[in-house]
Amino acid sequence: MSRDRFLVWDFDGTLAVRPGNWTAVVCELVAGARPDLGMTAERLRPHLQSGFPWHTPEVVRAPCSAEEWWRGLLPVLARAVQRASGVGDVEARRLVAGARAAYLDAKRWQVFDDVRPTLEQLRDRGWTHIVLSNHVPELAALIDALGLGDLITAVHCSGCTGVEKPHPRAFEAVFAAHPAARAGWMIGDSMQADVLGAHAVGMRAILVRSTHPDAPAHCPTLTQVIDVVGGPSVE
Repeated sequence: MSRDRFLVWDFDGTLAVRPGNWTAVVCELVAGARPDLGMTAERLRPHLQSGFPWHTPEVVRAPCSAEEWWRGLLPVLARAVQRASGVGDVEARRLVAGARAAYLDAKRWQVFDDVRPTLEQLRDRGWTHIVLSNHVPELAALIDALGLGDLITAVHCSGCTGVEKPHPRAFEAVFAAHPAARAGWMIGDSMQADVLGAHAVGMRAILVRSTHPDAPAHCPTLTQVIDVVGGPSVE
């Protein structure tokens, strides 16, 4: 059976999730070191709505090392702590210094129950799986730690490339490595980053785990993806 059929998957919110995401990471760190601050997700979340690379996908950044990437992110987290709690810059930076280790702790991540059975069945039907995600540079290692590495052929991560979905260059990098992927499907939970981004480069897309009236293909669970990619073309 040909292996030239590609499914390109988003990761966070599609294949796995860290409950509470970045807000939870920072809250946990602050609560552990300074419980007296009474930090809550409600206080912190409004201050984490900007500053991450994927908040400005129109900006293409130069590829950098993981250390450089995290050096650029920690001030964003520290600034959020400052604004939510009133502590000074030095203290805020101290409180978020452990963010990298906390975020990458595989024990805090949850792979959705339908992921492995779906990816295995699709693989057995001849599909090759690729991940394209706006994520931290260590995404490939995280995927391995979560027990999905044997199902994923390649990982394209914005933390390594400097290009965020829905920028066309994020998708074109996948096509450069796997030309047949353009005729495959992008599958993710974001209408903007995954569906519209894919359509802009001529790729079909499926919106999963969320809904949008303009999504031409929508699957509440990954199990239903099997029928969509195996059935009539959905443009």
